[in-house]
Amino acid sequence: MIRKAAILTFALFFLQHGTFSRGAGLENIVVTNTRDDLLLYLNVSGAFTEKIKKAILSGVPTTFSFYITLYRARNMWFDKNIADLKITHRIKYNSLKKEFSINRSWATEPSSVTTSLEQAKKLMTDIDSLKIIPLSRLEKGMQYQIRAKAELSKQTLPLYLHYLLFFVSLWDFETDWYTVDFIY
Repeated sequence: MIRKAAILTFALFFLQHGTFSRGAGLENIVVTNTRDDLLLYLNVSGAFTEKIKKAILSGVPTTFSFYITLYRARNMWFDKNIADLKITHRIKYNSLKKEFSINRSWATEPSSVTTSLEQAKKLMTDIDSLKIIPLSRLEKGMQYQIRAKAELSKQTLPLYLHYLLFFVSLWDFETDWYTVDFIY
């Protein structure tokens, strides 16, 4: 009986874990290049739950962080880390003007303003043409790997606001690491 209970508990834990990990994820990951740079395109799906939307519309600033690493794959040895990037997208809703201000740390125009929630969501979840590294730092014919992940940054609220806004900790998300292998 104890053995069956242990197996049931084990199964429920992994089923539950799988359910939560399917919430937010990275999609449409494309690694390409220009004449000079290695570029990355991706977007996050399932990031805007009802709790996150309500918090944003109530004026809570929200930050999505993206972690991207580039490795050169090596046989019989540890992969060599070539680049580590952390970029952020931050959204703040101004309820008086009824507009969203989005700051993207990597973009050529880091600040965007829109009145559309759908446009704000797209700006928060999409990465288009992110320069990872100059091609001059890569060796032709070698195998490389890009790993990427996204998370909703943990909110640190001033003073005693975390007691009043206890729901903020309930909408944290983090995607799994996604990997793309390629040969340059």
